[in-house]
Amino acid sequence: MTLSLSTEATAVAIAPRGPLSAELLDVLADRRPERAENLPQLARDAVLVEDPITDDDVQLSLFLLYSVAYGSLPQFGAHWEWDVSLLATRAVLERAFEDAVRAAVPLPEAPQPTREDVAAALFALAAPQPGPSLSHFVSRKADVDQARELLMQRSIYTLREADAHSWAIPRLTGRAKAALIEIQADEYGGGRVERMHQVMFADAMRGAGLDDTYGAYVDVVPAITFASFNLMTMFALNRRLQGAVVGHLAAFEMTSSLPSRAIAEGLRRLGFGDDVAAYYDEHVEADAVHEQIAARDLAGSQAEDAPELLDDILFGAAACLTVDGWASEHILHAWEAGRSSLRDERQSA
Repeated sequence: MTLSLSTEATAVAIAPRGPLSAELLDVLADRRPERAENLPQLARDAVLVEDPITDDDVQLSLFLLYSVAYGSLPQFGAHWEWDVSLLATRAVLERAFEDAVRAAVPLPEAPQPTREDVAAALFALAAPQPGPSLSHFVSRKADVDQARELLMQRSIYTLREADAHSWAIPRLTGRAKAALIEIQADEYGGGRVERMHQVMFADAMRGAGLDDTYGAYVDVVPAITFASFNLMTMFALNRRLQGAVVGHLAAFEMTSSLPSRAIAEGLRRLGFGDDVAAYYDEHVEADAVHEQIAARDLAGSQAEDAPELLDDILFGAAACLTVDGWASEHILHAWEAGRSSLRDERQSA
């Protein structure tokens, strides 16, 4: 199978995880389009849960709504993108999701809004923490099935790598915009399709014997995996969260290089070839450069030019580290307990 990012997208079957996602799937597939007006109330009911961040129905539904904007699931037509009922539904879910993240994420003390002070604060925030880590486990202990499982979990974001943050490009100006474009140009291979990170990850999946169709593993990943992807998408699609998407990308780039090296080592230890490890090799070098650009030229310059965005820049960075940390911890804790980090497919029936 070959991956086509633009021309031959393949539809995948997706199972609901609750009343809202069940109704939403019927609406988006045009089986019951007339029921779209019911969705906002179903969303209001859906968010009355203890934790919207880890609720399957909430996070799958938000993922499905965002997929219409991405065009990543071709069975959902573009005519739904600006439907008022779907936009109202998305707003309900986003409000609950954002409120829950803001309540859960501790913020660092704000530095002075200068390029160097903000960069220093972000480097301190993103500094490696002592203790077990998912990448270290992959490097030293993971077996072949767990390595393949990691690729399945990461496919939700990485087969669309960089697309969320690219929505921020028209929101920025000046130095921050130039820095973002510099980072994104590398993410998209500098004009070489085979070097696009999305394509390299698809190569890795095929090399590991996995399906590289976008969404192929939607039914088996947990809510926290969707939450990680939904968070960056929410930040990028809402202009009022411009600072948060800048902070998110900065933290994302600043915490990629060392884990990528460890994962590449683990993949080779398990006997996977360069076609699988190359994606992670690429990020060892690229993100060591990107972290400097992201911290200083993107986030630092944005805070210097628009000090009113400083709090949200810090929030976006802290939210990235926290939610992505939860997603990694979910996988690590499952493996340490001797079980899969994936959902039992029977839960999707």
